[in-house]
Amino acid sequence: MGNWIKLFGLDENTVSNGYNIRSRFERDYDRIIFSQPFRRLQDKTQVHPLPESNFVHTRLTHSLEVSSVARSLGRKAGEMLCEASNDIKSTGLTPFDFSTVTAAAGLCHDIGNPPFGHSGEDAISEYFKTGRGQKFKSHCSEEEWQELISFEGNAQGFRLAKNKSLGIMLSDAVLGAFTKYPCSALGMDKKAGVKSRKKYGYFSSEEKQFQELAGNLGLIKVDMDKGMAWKRHPLAFLVEAADDICYHIIDLEDACRLEIISFEQTKNFLVEIIKDKFNEKKFNSLSTREEKLAILRALAINKLVDQAGSIFVESEKQILSGEFDQSIFNLLPSKEVLNEIQQVSVKEIYQNIQVVETEVAGFEVVDGLLNKFIEAGFRMVFDNENRSGADKRLIQMLPELNRINVLEAKTVYSLIREIIDMVSGLSDSHAVSIYRKITGQTIPGMRN
Repeated sequence: MGNWIKLFGLDENTVSNGYNIRSRFERDYDRIIFSQPFRRLQDKTQVHPLPESNFVHTRLTHSLEVSSVARSLGRKAGEMLCEASNDIKSTGLTPFDFSTVTAAAGLCHDIGNPPFGHSGEDAISEYFKTGRGQKFKSHCSEEEWQELISFEGNAQGFRLAKNKSLGIMLSDAVLGAFTKYPCSALGMDKKAGVKSRKKYGYFSSEEKQFQELAGNLGLIKVDMDKGMAWKRHPLAFLVEAADDICYHIIDLEDACRLEIISFEQTKNFLVEIIKDKFNEKKFNSLSTREEKLAILRALAINKLVDQAGSIFVESEKQILSGEFDQSIFNLLPSKEVLNEIQQVSVKEIYQNIQVVETEVAGFEVVDGLLNKFIEAGFRMVFDNENRSGADKRLIQMLPELNRINVLEAKTVYSLIREIIDMVSGLSDSHAVSIYRKITGQTIPGMRN
């Protein structure tokens, strides 16, 4: 059974002595805001390609909104838990503590995502699974290879969050709430129907760090024949719900603004969620479609936050014991209309020609970057007889820390991991710029 004091990374003495845990979690939030990986989200695709409209979301605006919703969920759950449980009251924890942890975890939930969204993840995986990177399989362990053929942005995010050189180094509580999939690549099981093992949450290079984190937080370990897994940190369910709420509602809003989906259809969906809170007279008094869309979105998100917070509190015992392992979002009373939104999103939004064209181009860019830099790095470090002047110059193009780590790599896997760090950290525009340069499509100092 999970213990809230331990789940916040504290102990009895820390809380009873009145230690200011608020500043600890607020510092986490500040570190994320000022970190390079977070700032690069400004130019990373959410759904719609490199938006020209100020109203369409990037990964950065999506992350800020998820953080806001996660804060609301944390505060609501914290208020209800503190009011209902003398045990939680006696710990000294407050609703503010719940909300600051979930807000920070929500803020960084996408920092490990590569350029071009999910197509970028697929491009990395396919490069090794079916592409030119297959030849490196013999240089990797079973687990290392599984990580390469199923690249996971969540695991990349954990790697970044534990990276001292980036200056993030988040607290255990925030890292626990951040981790949707607390298992290794070999512990992943997509067929078992276990939500927390549908994907994996850390690479083998960070396995010791994750084991230490799980021990510090008192996460429940799962008996496994292969790989490693733990039960989720309870607050990870709230962060996941915040993400689900945002991308269902915000993707719909963006599609409406871009006229991919009609205003009337969007209104009908959102009013069905809002129900009795919808005031037709007040709504009609608004002068612009943008104002109407904004109020519908706000009311819908508020309704879903109330529903999700209540489900979390009602399920607290099962969550703490590890018995609960499903998406809160799938239990919402509004799930039927949310399913309809999802179906329309798949058909009208995610298969929109502009979205598909960007994904295809992004796939080509990410695959090309990986191949050029991994091949050059491999020859420079492990195949000296075949290295060339071009290889040396390519490696010189890497950021200093990546370049040093590549040239000092002891294994092929660690070299590949370093190149993936570089490529996955690029913004969409920077990835395209580098790709054009290394393929000769753009030559610095010359007009193109």
